[in-house]
Amino acid sequence: MHYLTFMIPIWLLYLMLTGNWALNNVVTGLILAGFVTWLVRPAQRPFAWKRLPDALIATVRYVALLLVELLVSGVQVARIVLTPSLPIKPGIIAIPSQCESDLGVALSAHAISLTPGELVVEIDDAHVMYTHVLDASDADERVAAAQQVRRNLLSRIFA
Repeated sequence: MHYLTFMIPIWLLYLMLTGNWALNNVVTGLILAGFVTWLVRPAQRPFAWKRLPDALIATVRYVALLLVELLVSGVQVARIVLTPSLPIKPGIIAIPSQCESDLGVALSAHAISLTPGELVVEIDDAHVMYTHVLDASDADERVAAAQQVRRNLLSRIFA
């Protein structure tokens, strides 16, 4: 039964986004929602409505943080590329994700990989993300601090 509470909103969202209520699209949306539900395998726990405002605020803050990180790192990478001496010290650093869920680890790795100049190349079983950075001289502290903020927001979203 808890799968239906996860599947029906996905199905309705699909129908609203496509705007097509033809029978074949309704069935296709139902199949896709079922497949996504099967892939995610939601935990069987009651939904806490009192947590919703905090989760929405954390989601907005997470998206805003991600957009700011994209803008700032894009400018930094452009400055590095346009400098004739190319002042980079590339390297791979280990960043502990500190997220309990696999979804939190995946979203955190996605946020890191989206920012220019950084790319998660591997995640081990202990949820440590090995990340290639353009300038590894001070990246440990900077990336660790950003990861801590992301982890706090993701834990508020998916708690």
